[in-house]
Amino acid sequence: MKISWFSSGLWLLAQFIVLCLGDTRSRSCSEVRQVYGAKGFDPSTAPQTQMSGEHLRFCPQDYTCCTIEMEDWLSRQSEADFRGAVDETSQFLLSTFTQRHRKFDEFFRELIDVAEKSMKQMFTKTYGRLYTQNAHVFQDLYAELRRYYSGASVSLSEVLSEFWARLVERMFTLVNPQYQFSDEYLECVSKHSEQLKPFGDVPRKLKIQVSRSFIAARALVQGLATGRDIVSKASKVTPTPECRRALMRMSYCPLCRGMPSLKPCHSFCQNVMKGCLANQADLDVEWNNFIETLNQLAEKLQGPFNIELATDSIGVKISEAIMYMQENSVQTSTKVFQGCGSPRPAPSRTKRSPRDETKRRFRTYTPEEKPTTAAGTNLDRLVSDLKDKLKTMRRFWAALPHNLCNDDKMAANVTNEDKCWNGQTRGRYLPDVTGDGLVNQINNPEVEVDIARPDVKTRQQIMQLRVATNRLKHAHNGNDVDFQDSSEDGSGSGGGERYSEDWPISGPSSNNPNKNSRTEAGQGKPARGRDRPNKWIRPNQNQGSKGNSGIRCAPHSGVMVLLSIVLLLHAFC
Repeated sequence: MKISWFSSGLWLLAQFIVLCLGDTRSRSCSEVRQVYGAKGFDPSTAPQTQMSGEHLRFCPQDYTCCTIEMEDWLSRQSEADFRGAVDETSQFLLSTFTQRHRKFDEFFRELIDVAEKSMKQMFTKTYGRLYTQNAHVFQDLYAELRRYYSGASVSLSEVLSEFWARLVERMFTLVNPQYQFSDEYLECVSKHSEQLKPFGDVPRKLKIQVSRSFIAARALVQGLATGRDIVSKASKVTPTPECRRALMRMSYCPLCRGMPSLKPCHSFCQNVMKGCLANQADLDVEWNNFIETLNQLAEKLQGPFNIELATDSIGVKISEAIMYMQENSVQTSTKVFQGCGSPRPAPSRTKRSPRDETKRRFRTYTPEEKPTTAAGTNLDRLVSDLKDKLKTMRRFWAALPHNLCNDDKMAANVTNEDKCWNGQTRGRYLPDVTGDGLVNQINNPEVEVDIARPDVKTRQQIMQLRVATNRLKHAHNGNDVDFQDSSEDGSGSGGGERYSEDWPISGPSSNNPNKNSRTEAGQGKPARGRDRPNKWIRPNQNQGSKGNSGIRCAPHSGVMVLLSIVLLLHAFC
């Protein structure tokens, strides 16, 4: 019996020693010191064993392996980890927008350069000195197209109208070499070119094609730049004090409790991230609208707004316009002489038919001479690649907390609900996951969020997205929000243009326009505002009695004819 009591005593003593040794091992901070040192901190500043946690400000005030200094350092580290995770997750968006913006910008600029170079080569070969003497007219056109694409406040409609006006002045002189025209006379011709239509329907068609494609191309590149800027700004998060507290409690309080390998519960992580990224989630609605509209505009560039085809066609259509004017030079000249008066014959020049004079000078492109596209590039390939990337960008900001917590470095797997850190200890996380956005954080159990004070910078980004989306929508319809022409329907279909009344059979009695000195060849010449006149304003060229005989009166101006005769008789008396 005594031996039995003695054996029982030894057994109890052994169990007590085991419990003491186990408690000592469980309160050791050796593993914590290793992890702390791996983070770049001095492990010697960490305690050897756990101590009372009454000094802690973020973590549960239980036994701990963290001093107050360690808690401060780990709090800063948790903020840095959070910033890095957001930046890394959004890097795909930033790099995509940056790279696609660069590629599209280089491609569009190359298209303009190649189109101009190709037209110069073809026109030099086709028209020779006639082109080189007037090359600045075409150079100015491409210079203005570049300025527009680069974002300058340029009206494409005015640019093209000015180009055709300058071209008709030079062409009218070339198809009528037997006459001498003053600057005022040519001004009269160009001012009425919309009524006369010396180039047929080519200017209208080219305007539609060039305007829609350039508006779309510029808007797309500007949209990509906006996306890049929004991502760059929105991904630079600045956690609030409440967010920093929650980040520390989620990320490093397990370390302080002596459980460095224990990861936060997935739902716990989501609530922390949703609270810290509440303002970013509010970007999502406008962001999705922006991405969808950008995708729709990209599709238009693959189809009717294809700038690759538009730039290629500029030289071809100009050549067609020149040929049209040549072939209809007699009819055109007759109408001009009726409206602007008969011109003065050129001195010491044998008269010949304008058609015979210009037949040897002008011809259009042969098919093999038409401009080629930019070498080594393909718009369809660029757009298809962009559309694939845009699909993955939808709902990015609302899904950001979920994507962050799906990283196994950030939180435990969603299936591991019991063996994870719930903010206090190892165990299941019981609170529900809150909704997305600022308003839904009113009951967030982890991060205190003032829903009445939205972030100013985020609101500015939301407005920036709205403005960009509106611009993209207008471009999708063929409209430039910077230049809304009330005289057109803005449908992007090319219909609805309103022109002045039809070319009159004859003009009214002439008025003397103010004599303006115009620089030859248009060099340094400012853009002229060309009104659409309802009446002919004929230059006073002192053309002689023969010129006056060409003036015919409209049927309703009989009284004016009689008055003119009376005045002439009075002058001779």
